[in-house]
Amino acid sequence: MHLAPLKPLYEKTAPYSTIYLEARSPAEDADHQVRLRWDDLRGRLADQGAPEAALDAMQQALLGDGDDLTEVHTDGRVLVADAESVLLDEAWDAALGDGDAAHVSQVPELGAYVRERATSARLLVVIADQEEATVRRTLVSEGLHTDAEAEVDVEGPGRGSVHKPREGAFSHLEIQRRADEVVKQNARGIAERVDRLARRWKPDAVVLAGEIQGRTALSDELPTALAEITHVAEHGGTQDSGAEEALAQDLREIVAGLSAEDAQDWTGKFEEAKAHGRAAEGVDAVRLAAEMGAVDTLLLSRDGVVDGEGPALAASARVDADAAVAEKELPGGIAAILRFEAPERSPGPDGPHPHRVAAPSGFW
Repeated sequence: MHLAPLKPLYEKTAPYSTIYLEARSPAEDADHQVRLRWDDLRGRLADQGAPEAALDAMQQALLGDGDDLTEVHTDGRVLVADAESVLLDEAWDAALGDGDAAHVSQVPELGAYVRERATSARLLVVIADQEEATVRRTLVSEGLHTDAEAEVDVEGPGRGSVHKPREGAFSHLEIQRRADEVVKQNARGIAERVDRLARRWKPDAVVLAGEIQGRTALSDELPTALAEITHVAEHGGTQDSGAEEALAQDLREIVAGLSAEDAQDWTGKFEEAKAHGRAAEGVDAVRLAAEMGAVDTLLLSRDGVVDGEGPALAASARVDADAAVAEKELPGGIAAILRFEAPERSPGPDGPHPHRVAAPSGFW
C-alpha cells in the first residue's frame, strides 16, 4: 500500500480524533444501534479531550440527516478529524467482534486502517458465458468485504448460435464447428476488452467466474500477462443473492491466498535487507529512520496495533513510504526495509551514534 495519499492528513492541526465503527449484521433497528454506538464513541472522545467542533463534524459525517443508517451499520466506518473538520471517512469492515474504538492523539491512529488496506486487493472480476461477460472492478479486503467499484457489460463479436446439436451427422458436425468458432470469436473479443480494461485499472489479479465453457474459452484467449495473474472462481455467475454471496466468498479466499503470498515475499525482502544492514525494528528505530527519509517499506504485524505505532506510521507517510503486513510476528511489532543504512539513534553532540539499524540474527 502506498502511504503517500495519507500524507495530507498529517499536515492538519492536532489533536486528531479517530474512530472505528465495526460493521455488523443487518438489523431492523440499525438506525437506533448506530446512534447508541456513536453516543458512546462521542463520550469516549470527549473524555480524551476531543474538541467540540471535531465531535460535531464527525457526528454530521456519520449520522448525516439520520434518515437511513443501515449502510453505516452494515459497512462500518473509519473517521479521522483534526481540531475542527473530518479528514477521512471510509467504510470499515473489520472482523466482527473487534468492537468500536475511539482515539484522541497527536497523529491519526491509522494502524488498523492501513493493515486492512495493505491486505486488500484490486480484482478484475469477469463473469462470462459463451456470448458475453460482465466485468467488475472490485476491491476485496482479506476475510472482510467486497466493494464493486465499477461494472461493464461486454458482448462478444461472434455472429451465429453458440448452441451445438446433439446428433453426430455431418451437417450436425458442421453446425458444431460453427458454434465452436462463434464461441472462440466471442471469447477473443471479450479478452481484448478485458485486456484494455486491465491496462487502465491495473488490477492485482483477474478472476474468471460464470459458465464453465465460457470462462474456459475466455481463459484460452487472455494474453500472457493477464493469464499469469488469473484465478478461477468456481461459484457465482448468476444474479441471485445466493450466487453473489458464493462468488464473494470465492473472492475473499483468493485474496487471502494473494495476501499470504505477498507476506512471504516481504519476508524474503526483509531478510535480504537485513543482510545488507538496511533494516529497522521497533517503533523508535523505525520512526527515526523515517524522519531521516530512510524508510522504503513499513512492515506491520498482523496481530494488531503496537503502542507508539502512530508516529512511526506518520513519519513513514511523510516520506512516501509503502506499507505491508508481515507474515509472522515482528519483534517489537513493527519493522522497516530501508532505502539506505541509517543510525540507530539521533546524532549526539559528538556526532552520529556508531550503532546502525539492523535486525538481529535469527529473525524469522
